[in-house]
Amino acid sequence: MRAAVYIPNFNGERWLPRTLQSLRGQTTRLDVVVVDNGSSDGSAAAARADFPEVTVMELGENVGFGPALNRAVAAHPAEAILLLNSDVECAAGFCAALLDGLADGVDMVAGVLLEEREPGLIDSAGVVADHTLMGFDHLHGEPVTMLDGAPDPLGPTGGAGLYRRAAWEAVGGFDERIFLYYEDLDLALRIAGAGGRCHLAGGARALHAYSPGLGAASGAKYARTGWSRGYMLRRYGVMRDPALALRALACEAAIGAGQLLRDHTAQGITGRLRGFRAGAGLPRREVGSAPLLGIDGREALARRRRRRG
Repeated sequence: MRAAVYIPNFNGERWLPRTLQSLRGQTTRLDVVVVDNGSSDGSAAAARADFPEVTVMELGENVGFGPALNRAVAAHPAEAILLLNSDVECAAGFCAALLDGLADGVDMVAGVLLEEREPGLIDSAGVVADHTLMGFDHLHGEPVTMLDGAPDPLGPTGGAGLYRRAAWEAVGGFDERIFLYYEDLDLALRIAGAGGRCHLAGGARALHAYSPGLGAASGAKYARTGWSRGYMLRRYGVMRDPALALRALACEAAIGAGQLLRDHTAQGITGRLRGFRAGAGLPRREVGSAPLLGIDGREALARRRRRRG
C-alpha cells in the first residue's frame, strides 16, 4: 500500500524543519508533501532547499487547513493518507505504527500527540464528541500509561492521523467551508457515519507544540473555533432536538461568557453566530452510527476547561 505524509504549513519557519528532520529518522520512509498556505517567512523555500526529498506545493495564499490538504492529496495521491502538523516531532516508529493500525475494517488510525513541555502527558490521542457534537481531544492531560487498553476515539486529530484513501474520497475529504478547527471532527463523523471505524495506535507518538500560531487563548483562535462550532451545530441539525438545543445553548453561553470575562474577547461568540448562519440552507448531515460520548453538559464543560480554546 502506497502511503504519503501531508503537512500543511503557514509561516512554520520555527517548527517545520524539526518535523521534517524527524521524518528522516523514521523506520518506515514515506513520500512527504508540504503544502504551503502562502507563507511569508521563507519556510517553504527553506524546506525545498534543506529537504530535497520533500515535495513542496505552494498555494500562494492561505486557503485554510482542510482545503490545503484536499489540494495536496488530490495532486499527490496515495492509498494511505497520513496527516501531520508542522509543529510536531515524530518518534522513530511513528509512521510504522500508524500503518500497522490500518487493518481490515479500519478506515482511520489515530496517532498520539504528547505535550512538549510534559512528554509524559497526552495532548491528544484523536478526537471524540458528545451528543451536541462538542469536540474534545481524546485522553487529553492523561499520563501515557493510559494508552494501554484505551478505547478507540471517534477519529484521528488532523495533526496526527491516517486515513484510508477510499474512505476519504467516499465522503469528499475535508469540508472546504471550514477554514480551521473542527474539520477533523467533521471528517471523522462523516466517515464513521458511513460505517468507518477508527483505531488508536498507541505506539505512534509525537511531541506537539500546542497552538504556536494563533495562540491557545487568543481572540483570533476563538473566532475560528467559534465559527466551526456554530457551523457544526447548524449542519448536523443539533438545534432541532429541543433537549440537545437547550444543552448546547447553555454550554456555548458558558464558554462564550468565560472567554469574555477571562480573555476580554467576544470573538468566540460572534464566530459562533457567523458559523451558524453559514450552515443555513445546506444539506443536513447525519451522525448515523458514529460513536458519541455519553456525558452530560457539566462533564463537557469540565473537559473544555481542561483544554482552553
